[in-house]
Amino acid sequence: MSEHNAVMMQFFHWYTRDDGAFWDEVAQRAPELAAAGIDALWLPPASKGTNGTKDVGYGVYDLYDLGEFDQKGTVRTRYGTRAQYLAAIKALQAAGVRVYADIVLNHRLGADGFETVRATPFPIDDRRTPKGEPREIRVPTSFTFPGRNKTHSAFEWSWRHFDGCDYDHNNPEDKSTVYLFEGKKWDDRTSLEFGSYAFLMGADLDFESQEVNDELNTWGRWFMDTTGVDGFRFDAVKHISAPIFPAWLEHMQKHAGKELFTVAEYWSGNLAELHWFLDEAGPLFTAFDVPLHYNFHTASRSNGNYDMRQLFDGTLVKERPLQAVTFVTNHDSQPLQSLESVIEPWFVSLAYAAILLRRDGYPCLFYPDYYGSEYEDFGHDGNRHKVVLPSHRVLIDTFLKARKEYAYGEQVDYFDHWNRIGWVRMGNEEHPKAMAVLLSDKSEGTKWMGTGRPGGTTFRDLTGHIEERVVVNDEGFGEFRCKGGSVSVWVQE
Repeated sequence: MSEHNAVMMQFFHWYTRDDGAFWDEVAQRAPELAAAGIDALWLPPASKGTNGTKDVGYGVYDLYDLGEFDQKGTVRTRYGTRAQYLAAIKALQAAGVRVYADIVLNHRLGADGFETVRATPFPIDDRRTPKGEPREIRVPTSFTFPGRNKTHSAFEWSWRHFDGCDYDHNNPEDKSTVYLFEGKKWDDRTSLEFGSYAFLMGADLDFESQEVNDELNTWGRWFMDTTGVDGFRFDAVKHISAPIFPAWLEHMQKHAGKELFTVAEYWSGNLAELHWFLDEAGPLFTAFDVPLHYNFHTASRSNGNYDMRQLFDGTLVKERPLQAVTFVTNHDSQPLQSLESVIEPWFVSLAYAAILLRRDGYPCLFYPDYYGSEYEDFGHDGNRHKVVLPSHRVLIDTFLKARKEYAYGEQVDYFDHWNRIGWVRMGNEEHPKAMAVLLSDKSEGTKWMGTGRPGGTTFRDLTGHIEERVVVNDEGFGEFRCKGGSVSVWVQE
């Protein structure tokens, strides 16, 4: 993706509107997104969730219900109806914007009935040491989808299709136990957190079951035929046996007759874990660069005392650039959410310059960073908070313009100062003009950088932060400037 300077956007967040008109907004914004230089949208999960119109999409109940059936108290989902969803996809693709669907395969929630099964209890944070003997429990694992009445699929789920769950109807107050069903084992080749992180929530799919894998293939074919999407974002991959994903993707690509882009959400700041997953998943997969996100988080909280020379150290984009999707923030890390790791507003523009104007990685924008957002919710401290996320659209649009017009060719880094770092893109035959980028997390200053251009060549700051031009000397070097806690993008006139 990076060779064509493509950019994707996560076009939702945890507090996206729940009035059923969101898919209409997607369709309406398609032309302006394409014009801004956004090539693909990652849309939220479209299936019916257990909390009806309030469900963000990750509490998946019925993958076949895209807002078509009266289930969980509603026909539409949080975002709208099936017809609106399909119209939004068509509008995006007509505008030249690819569509990536968010796929949740790990778990099911909101069962239609309970079943009795024997199971072994485990502590929620230790999947190796049972906390008691096997016993009979009542579990929410019967999914019959009466509201859909076998439309699209007659498949029904029972406890035999799951490894375990986190709820016993006989003991509903217990929130500290997960149950492994008799005759089952936690799926292997998952994250080793808690001994095994195969279980995340709800009723956990048993990926060693051939019935389960056959049904996921059947649903995938139906979903591709119905939507015609161009790729997938896989949710919660650290909790699913890694070989499942390349097998499923191969099946989908063969059925669709086209290459499908795929990015995996393996949420870990440990680069070794991301390397392991991508080795297992294969070269067709990319993964979100979580370590880079954490570097941004740390830098933004360091009051100008972060060593900017280390900004890309220990990151996926540095070690595996062709399989890295770089991002600043997402719906899980935004304020008040489960993985909250805020990028302070003053640093957001620096972070976007770092992912949009460099050679490597497939950058992903975040809806609130582009459009802004306001919401209220309870925080980890138990108190209710109001959050205001400012729009950075003006600068992001500037970076998008620079990416499309100037960010080509050889990249020469100038990572030689702990506050100010810069790089130069030398251009190529089709895009012959050079670009020099300089950013500082603290003090205003300058950096001499070589542009490879003849003496007298003039550069201007595309951001408008600095009005004076820079003229390079006979050796092609110029003294480029940026303000403190800011970024300047110098482009050849």
